[in-house]
Amino acid sequence: MMVLDQLEHANRALFLLMNAASQPGPVMMPLAVFAANGLIWLIPAMLVVGWLSGHVAIRRLALEAALAGALGLVMAQIVGLVMPHPRPFVMGLGHTWIEHAPDASMPSDHLTLLWSVACSFLLNPSARRLGAALWLAGLPVAWARIYLGVHFPLDMAGALVVSLLSAAICMQQREHVVALVFNLALRVYRLMFSSLIAQHWLRR
Repeated sequence: MMVLDQLEHANRALFLLMNAASQPGPVMMPLAVFAANGLIWLIPAMLVVGWLSGHVAIRRLALEAALAGALGLVMAQIVGLVMPHPRPFVMGLGHTWIEHAPDASMPSDHLTLLWSVACSFLLNPSARRLGAALWLAGLPVAWARIYLGVHFPLDMAGALVVSLLSAAICMQQREHVVALVFNLALRVYRLMFSSLIAQHWLRR
């Protein structure tokens, strides 16, 4: 218990150090809001573009990464239910600069999704550079969500652990569950968009 108390004390102290002051700068605030809420849209956009490329290998990478992201979010919800930790503003700590529901703080859903996809790419030799770039893009997201007062630093560490686990599970199931879902997704895609594919608006 003493170790956990010390960890929680360090978590709160680091949060207060990183959290925005009562009068944040006019440049820093919009940058933080964009990093906190805008960068995450890179993930669906990139996965959709990868799928629409029409290349089987790229589609497989995109689908595996999407499954890792989905699994990571499910795992994050389970962690939040089993070990609920209040957000800083619920505890009356620091300053909060964006609206957020008072749900469990640990781990960060935004960072879990981004890093699950990044870790999935990192575990695929052909996509490691992209994975590394996405992982680095997660750092300003992590900073911004602490800076804006909706997460603690340990929430980001929790997101990293969950992301690594979800990506590793999907990698282990690459030839089984992922392959099965890929074939199913391909059939559904070709059925739903058959007319657009026939007109060469989309690739088969």
